[in-house]
Amino acid sequence: MSKDPLRLLFLADTHVPRRARALPAQVWQEVHRADVVFHAGDWQVPELLDELESRARRLVGVWGNNDGSELRERLPETARVEIGGIRFAMTHETGPARGREKRMAAAFSDADVLVFGHSHIPWDTVAGDETANPGLRLLNPGSPTDRRRQPQCTLMTAQTVNGRLIDVRLVPVDRSR
Repeated sequence: MSKDPLRLLFLADTHVPRRARALPAQVWQEVHRADVVFHAGDWQVPELLDELESRARRLVGVWGNNDGSELRERLPETARVEIGGIRFAMTHETGPARGREKRMAAAFSDADVLVFGHSHIPWDTVAGDETANPGLRLLNPGSPTDRRRQPQCTLMTAQTVNGRLIDVRLVPVDRSR
C-alpha cells in the first residue's frame, strides 16, 4: 500500500488554449502539492498533457468530447486506478444530472469514487442504498478556466487516509494571477 496520507488534485475541462491561454498559477501550485493529479478530459491540446505529465508526480487522465485524435490515442475514455486503497474510476461524460447516481453506480460497480467532468458544474454526491453500488462517491471538480454559468472557476482537492477519501474540498480558482 502506498504512503498515507496522499494529496489528490481533481481537474476537468481545462480547455487550453480556447478558454485560457494557460492554466492559472494557482492550479500549477496545486499540481506541485499533489501526489496524484486526476484530469477528467477536455484538455484540447496535447501540449497541456505533456506539461502536466512532466510536472505532476503521478497523472491519471481521460479524453473528453472536445479532445482530438492525438489525445484520444494517448488517453483512455475511462480510467480505473487504485490509490491509497480506494478504487477510482474516471470518465468525461456521465449524461444528464437526473438519475446520475443510479446510472453511474450500475456502470461503475467496481469503484469507490467516480471522477467526471463535461458540465463544468461542481458535483459531490454519494449514490444511495437503492443503487447497484451504494456509497459510490461522484466528484466533478468543475473547471479552473471556464466557469460558464457557475459563480467561479474551480478545482477539487482531497486526501486518502487508511483507505478512505477525506477532506474533499471545492477550491475557487483565481484566474487573475
